[in-house]
Amino acid sequence: MTDLATRVWNHRWKIDPIVRSLIDTDFYKLLMCQSVFRNKPDTQVTFSLINRTTSIPLADLVDEGELREQLDHVRSLSLTRGESTWMRGNTFYGKRQMFRPDFMEWFENLRLPPYHLERKGDQYELTFEGAWPEVMLWEIPALAILMELRGRAVLGGMGRFELQVLYARAMTRIWEKITTLRDLDGLRIADFGTRRRHSHMWQDWCVQAMTEGLGSKFTGTSNCLIAMRRDLEAVGTNAHELPMVYSALAADDAALARAPYDVLADWHEEHDGNLRIILPDTYGTTGFLQNAPDWLAGWTGIRIDSGDPATGAEIAIKWWESRGEDPHEKLVIFSDGLDVAKITELHRQFSGRVRVSFGWGTLLTNDFRGLVPDNGLAPFSLVCKAVEAEGRPTVKLSDNPEKAMGPADEIARYKRVFGVGDQRSLEVVV
Repeated sequence: MTDLATRVWNHRWKIDPIVRSLIDTDFYKLLMCQSVFRNKPDTQVTFSLINRTTSIPLADLVDEGELREQLDHVRSLSLTRGESTWMRGNTFYGKRQMFRPDFMEWFENLRLPPYHLERKGDQYELTFEGAWPEVMLWEIPALAILMELRGRAVLGGMGRFELQVLYARAMTRIWEKITTLRDLDGLRIADFGTRRRHSHMWQDWCVQAMTEGLGSKFTGTSNCLIAMRRDLEAVGTNAHELPMVYSALAADDAALARAPYDVLADWHEEHDGNLRIILPDTYGTTGFLQNAPDWLAGWTGIRIDSGDPATGAEIAIKWWESRGEDPHEKLVIFSDGLDVAKITELHRQFSGRVRVSFGWGTLLTNDFRGLVPDNGLAPFSLVCKAVEAEGRPTVKLSDNPEKAMGPADEIARYKRVFGVGDQRSLEVVV
């Protein structure tokens, strides 16, 4: 097993680049990329980095030259023969050749497009513009790079023994979480922690710990590179990006109201089984489900990613019942702000009522809270989102207004079109 403290002590980025591969990304990004490649390959989209935790001065902490080196390194990457073989020949969600030959041929020849980086006060403005299938693949690498460079800035001032103790304490914390979770009968949990991980090596360690500590209760990882190397299931479905861009392209209010369902109609044509998971909260879960076409009720399940998770699950259960579906057969995936106490609470509340699963993110792969002075390694809320499509702004409302994004006038319009009323603000837990 890798001696993490020694590797950090001896860090040279050319030996340990932050992003090692184009598949050092979340599985859902590749699934969505194939869908976009098929349905909207020429749509011009802009992605932008957004630091919601403005108290973290990234431009003061992270050297611009080092940031550019890491971003330029990602632009040099291409799919290796082994990675291509894994994608072309592996079975994902019970299906062989999940990725079509035309998409794979395009992906094998891909190099990520240019980026724009500029310092704005104590933050960085980092944007990516171009054809949607290309620029969307910048999201996860950009987040991973900024998160790890911030961590390296803190770790760089620590001595070798201090690093050994730090990682020993962090490992102990994760193992204690795992030993608590393995007492939950019927638990199904996966790693969703790529985007805000402490580092690639640390995520890999956490995945190995979950594999040993939880056995069959650990269902896989969203990170494709780790899944390939550790012979694990690659897991993930779709994200808010799809309805955000489809909605921005809508010509009028009527088309806007249809857009979130148009996304899933395209998805329905490509996927079945456990990939048919609804993500309903982009413009409010309640309104989305009330207006959903009947065929969506037949999908496998739902992912709860904002707002109060128990409330979201109860809404979903009532909706399935109202559409003549048996909730006991439906899958509910919880994925927002999870840690052991919340996982335990939700598992006990909903086991036996639905099929429960968890996507555990930041507090699995980046929980160094309180382990260094001034909480300098605490995770923070960094996102990279599609902010514009064909010159039109994108909007996300969410079930938690603290996660809303977009111009104020467009947010107001979307709330009107989607019938979003008063919302309860919740602390954004990374």
